[in-house]
Amino acid sequence: MSDNRGVVYLGQGHVEVQSIGYPKMVDPSGRPIGHGVILKVVTTNICGSDQHMVRGRTTAEVGLVLGHEITGEVIEIGRDVETLKIGDLVSVPFNVACGRCTTCKEQHTGVCLNVNPSRAGGAYGYVDMGGWIGGQSEYVMVPYADFNLLKFPDKDKAMEKIRDLTCLSDILPTGYHGAVTAGVKPGSTVYIAGAGPVGMAAAASARLLGAAVTIVGDMNPERLAHARAVGFETVDLSLDATLGEQIAAILGTPEVDCAVDCVGFEARGHGTHAHEEAPATVLNSLMEVTRVAGAIGIPGLYVTDDPGATDAAAKRGSLSIRFGLGWAKSHSFHTGQTPVMKYNRNLMQAILWDRLPIAQIVNVSVISLDEAPNGYRQFDGGAPRKFVIDPHGTLKSA
Repeated sequence: MSDNRGVVYLGQGHVEVQSIGYPKMVDPSGRPIGHGVILKVVTTNICGSDQHMVRGRTTAEVGLVLGHEITGEVIEIGRDVETLKIGDLVSVPFNVACGRCTTCKEQHTGVCLNVNPSRAGGAYGYVDMGGWIGGQSEYVMVPYADFNLLKFPDKDKAMEKIRDLTCLSDILPTGYHGAVTAGVKPGSTVYIAGAGPVGMAAAASARLLGAAVTIVGDMNPERLAHARAVGFETVDLSLDATLGEQIAAILGTPEVDCAVDCVGFEARGHGTHAHEEAPATVLNSLMEVTRVAGAIGIPGLYVTDDPGATDAAAKRGSLSIRFGLGWAKSHSFHTGQTPVMKYNRNLMQAILWDRLPIAQIVNVSVISLDEAPNGYRQFDGGAPRKFVIDPHGTLKSA
């Protein structure tokens, strides 16, 4: 078997499905490995993080094979793999992690020390994350397979819920991590910044954790309408009324117990400034509306280098944050890549036992591999959907 196709980044605003090499059991430096498996990709999702690269807002190089949200079937096993077998259906955490270093042993798999020579942390098909080939493709290699992969206990039952389970590779654990680190608990009032897929996953997670009220903020009317349709309160950030005023109209007070930033560095201003890029807007607004001694979860992506930023400081990842306000209110902040393995097994059970209809909440829309470039365009235009690629027509045939 030698054929493979994948979604390739070709420059700002341009992706294309091209023939790519069939996966090999080697690391990015070309060193042979025995701890990997090759997967036939069953589903692979388009992520908002991918869009940052495609918009030209990172230092991603042309030719990068995209895709870090992967679910697949094991079709080839390395000589050192012990707990997996041919035919297993598995979820792939977007973090590439060795399972052997100090941070992996502490469950901080988002900052593994051994999978990226330039910094802590690795991921598939992503800029500066170790050179691991992405999985928006027909086939992909996954290293350290015994440690990384989450095997579904019943393949047939998993395929029945594959539209939900595909979210386990990234957005559901990421949204859940944001809610957990924000301190969501039974009876909490929660504000979620951003009604994209991660924001909706965070809202779903807040509901699962027992929040009394979950409010989702955005300025995209279609996304806000979808958030309301699946049972969440909303605020429209394109209005002149402040965020605090809109929260007060819902809760009777302008503050919430917990807040989650699911927007990241491409944030825009609010109200009359809604069309102006303002990367610190979300963080500053969350400090304003989170009560004293509250916590703010920040799963939204912030980068060290942003060549498309509007000012010199932001190009280096420096933002004008009102840190003094957060200090005065004794806020807790939690940032960084989500350690997917910390949550994915329990979230899998919540899906399998009908506690978490995440596909409905994030509005999963299945497309073919050839439709991926159009999926990118629609997602970039603000479509209220989570685009899931079905490279082999497996979901369609099922």
